[in-house]
Amino acid sequence: MSAAAREIRHERIRANGLAFHVAACGEGERLALCLHGFPETSFSWRHQLPVLARLGYRAWAPDLRGYGESDRPPRREDYAIEALLADVAGLVDASGAERVVLIGHDWGAIVAWLAAIRGVREFERLVVMNVPHPGAWRAAFFRSHQWLRSWYVLFFQLPRLPEWLLGRRGARAIGEAFRRTAVHPERFPEEVTRVYRDAALCPGALTAMLDYYRALVRGGGMRRQLALGLPTIEIPTLLVWGVRDVALSLATTWGTDAWVRDLTVRYLPDASHWVQQDAPELVNEMLAAWLEGRAVPEAPGAERVRRG
Repeated sequence: MSAAAREIRHERIRANGLAFHVAACGEGERLALCLHGFPETSFSWRHQLPVLARLGYRAWAPDLRGYGESDRPPRREDYAIEALLADVAGLVDASGAERVVLIGHDWGAIVAWLAAIRGVREFERLVVMNVPHPGAWRAAFFRSHQWLRSWYVLFFQLPRLPEWLLGRRGARAIGEAFRRTAVHPERFPEEVTRVYRDAALCPGALTAMLDYYRALVRGGGMRRQLALGLPTIEIPTLLVWGVRDVALSLATTWGTDAWVRDLTVRYLPDASHWVQQDAPELVNEMLAAWLEGRAVPEAPGAERVRRG
């Protein structure tokens, strides 16, 4: 076990009527709440939690509902976006923190964007990794061929078949999802991917994980959110983007400043969708600089990334 991993403790936190497993690091009245994506768990923040603690935050990374060691409600509607936003509010309340930074990646970033847009609680700052703002995503969906990259979202709407394919052979497909698409597959050795595979193989876990997508699309969650409108986010926001993302087009980041008043964007040309695990040292440098009010470093080669 690494020294950083030894700094992380594991807690059971009740929020919004559920019990959440939370990987935690640090103490204090400033909370950094880190929300993971699919098909991950709180383990995906193992490189960031100690850094956030050293910056003076009490860093929490919960297993989101349905994932890992957190409670797993049984119905598809239990994974509606409104329930996920209520979880964020409940976790903030349970922390008792006076100041909160919200950090999200992938599905956790969808929740983080919408939590900030809806103002479910007062956030001091917002950090989003490799998921576009809903408005920028909608604007780019057809013109950037993002609709072709999103084929898996439609596949996940099918009953039972996605669970079978993802779960067969010890959830091998879950491990391969990281290794095949990472820029640095050496960051995802067997002992890392085994954490995610074992979590996916827990009874009911794959259905819960896929029900996020089903509730968002078939359940109309995103349609409801877009119908509510997308008021400008006023809090300072950092968007970190691994450029070699096979699922999300770079073009979905363009024009984000139309929806975010105070936006900082940093592109990492040598990182994938799994940016905080694929390039943790650089992501941590950017995160620390931005949270401390210093100039946020650019990644090598970022000047060549096209900006819309």
